[in-house]
Amino acid sequence: MTDDTRRTPLPLRLIGALSDAFGVLAAFMVLAAVLITCQMIFVRAVLGRSTVWQTEAVIYLVIGSTMLGLAYVQRLRGHVGVDLVPLLLPVSARRILMVIVMLATVAMIGAMSWYGWEMFHTAWRRNWKSETVWAFPLWITYLCVPLGFGLFLLQLLADMWIAAFGKPVPREAEG
Repeated sequence: MTDDTRRTPLPLRLIGALSDAFGVLAAFMVLAAVLITCQMIFVRAVLGRSTVWQTEAVIYLVIGSTMLGLAYVQRLRGHVGVDLVPLLLPVSARRILMVIVMLATVAMIGAMSWYGWEMFHTAWRRNWKSETVWAFPLWITYLCVPLGFGLFLLQLLADMWIAAFGKPVPREAEG
């Protein structure tokens, strides 16, 4: 463990580990979607049979991976950003701007988490199912919305803490 890692507060390291874990889960969901797509193509093109659940499963896996991977992408700073104005500012003003932008983002993501939870809870309470032969329980897919945005919110709060109170620790230094 390096000195920088020891100085990183435990909650920030735990949030980073959680973001990484869900990033790995999101990657496996994409892999599963690709494999199911290949299987679906084989069944349709080679065997000449119809498919029942594959298209729907791929859609739900891609939705889930998108939502659950939000925090990981934020951790890597992989979201699209325009940094012309921040680069023109001095470092102290850059930190203030970053905190303001993150506060606005936290408010928006908080709202998304709240309404996502309501959507999930309604689907779970009413036992909604997809309108296909498979009749997949929709609460499972809807759960990815508040969970993904909630994890994203945690990562944003960790990033905001670092922006306001400390220097960012390089990913290589984290364990």
